[in-house]
Amino acid sequence: MVAKNVAKDQDPGTVRPGGRTARVRTAVLAAAGDALAEQGFAHLDLADVARRAEVGRTTVYRRWGTVTGLVADLLADMAETSLPRTETGSLLGDLTANAQLVRRTLADPRQGALFRAVIAAATCEPRTAEALHRFYDTRVQEWAPCVEQAVARGEAPEGTDPCEVVRAVSAPLYYRLLTTADAPDEAAARRAAAAAATAARAGVYVRTQPQPARP
Repeated sequence: MVAKNVAKDQDPGTVRPGGRTARVRTAVLAAAGDALAEQGFAHLDLADVARRAEVGRTTVYRRWGTVTGLVADLLADMAETSLPRTETGSLLGDLTANAQLVRRTLADPRQGALFRAVIAAATCEPRTAEALHRFYDTRVQEWAPCVEQAVARGEAPEGTDPCEVVRAVSAPLYYRLLTTADAPDEAAARRAAAAAATAARAGVYVRTQPQPARP
């Protein structure tokens, strides 16, 4: 259901529509993703996206307003439609499943190029950075229960920060994507998961308690 009252500061394109409007949104976001992967953020143009999506320019400009508004909606859609977490019954198994999902995404020619473009834009465009942070927060929160369940099973100590463990899985895979010409492979994904699981079991990600002030 679409909310009747929309906050004034809500990003363009983030209201979830139905019917024909939903079909237009799907076509426009797919076209925006293609354009980002092919040309990068600097060359993303709303008129070109409208042409690719075969919709009117006015529709795109009225709905999304700016390139950053369009990218924000694209990232929101990607977060919501990404595959749900896999629960294998073990911390290493769950983290390996997460690492393999990230690896497949980054190894995909279109998705890998798209993420490179958005990450590059986020370094100098605040609204894109905010949208990217929301995307990753959504995905981390999706996988955090795997770590919480591992703590409940006794595989990791009490106080382990689930979000930090999930981030530790993805971090080396993204670093490899951005610093080499090669996308991460299966071996890299397994290493990232194993390292994060080992560190979690050793208590590396236990939340530190603030030290009391000295009198």
